[in-house]
Amino acid sequence: MVDSQQVAPDGPVLVCGGAGYIGSHCVALLESRGVETIVFDNLSTGHRESITAPLVEGDLKDRASIAAALAEHKPKAVIHFAAKCYVGESVTDPAIYYRENVHATWNLLEEMRAANVTDIVFSSTCATYGEPTEVPIPDNHRQEPINPYGRTKLHMEHMMRDYSRAYGLRYAALRYFNAAGASLDGSIGEDHQPETHLIPLVIQVALGQREKIMVFGDDYETRDGTCIRDYIHVNDLGDAHLRALAHLQGGKGNVECHLGTGNGFTVMEIIEAAREITGHAIPAEIVERREGDPAMLVSGGTKAHDVLGWTPQRGDVKDVIRDAWGFLSKSPDGYSGRS
Repeated sequence: MVDSQQVAPDGPVLVCGGAGYIGSHCVALLESRGVETIVFDNLSTGHRESITAPLVEGDLKDRASIAAALAEHKPKAVIHFAAKCYVGESVTDPAIYYRENVHATWNLLEEMRAANVTDIVFSSTCATYGEPTEVPIPDNHRQEPINPYGRTKLHMEHMMRDYSRAYGLRYAALRYFNAAGASLDGSIGEDHQPETHLIPLVIQVALGQREKIMVFGDDYETRDGTCIRDYIHVNDLGDAHLRALAHLQGGKGNVECHLGTGNGFTVMEIIEAAREITGHAIPAEIVERREGDPAMLVSGGTKAHDVLGWTPQRGDVKDVIRDAWGFLSKSPDGYSGRS
């Protein structure tokens, strides 16, 4: 097992998509550990205001910009967050996802190979599993994604496996459950346009930015009829990335694993917890189910703990909501509302 405090690569780390939600929290953690960090981001969804690390404004679809960043900064490792991530959009316009996720990642791997950069930590997703056949979901659950978003992420994993066998790439594929929360001091947090994630949507209702929260179905076979999800604090995700980087830099081999708490909460439980934390009523309306929403997605994986020594430190969902509220109540319009 490794300790994320051990992350001290002999050179910079290039964080692709480092101005995004999860990426910016990982960058802040890297910097707090004294790791020289360079952000590579096209700012299409990320926010310049969320990072203090040097920024290379570039696009993974442009191999020349990747090559230039690698040549200038000479990173010893890459952490890869850059991707499109909306399931519904991936269904209506899959071409964007194959271009932005699969082709862009191939560009990155090719330029890493040319620059002799061998280590990459990859932001994958539990969407690669599709409809789970068992819950909690084990690390070795079969991967049969049911939408283009999940399929593109799985293609990206496959590329890394193939590049590892053929060219010596060392990789970690970390499959997230539901990322949530914000930095403990409220300085950075979740700011998506449009917002689709439950916790910030619920908080927007508390802030008066939405009239009510829509609950998609209350007839699932769960304890209150609403979907159950596993919410993982964004800072815990950052810690897992640093542990995975230390694992690779220590020459300990590739790793593919879940990142989740193993605890599931229903939609109504999240709403009720948000009412308690914010002190607002948060009206909710039950509407029809959304197609493709599994009843339960909860991590049952142990490899992150067994191999990386990783244990979530903010596993209580009320802490997750409290931290998200801390960011959004101070910055209700996200980064755009800051002076």
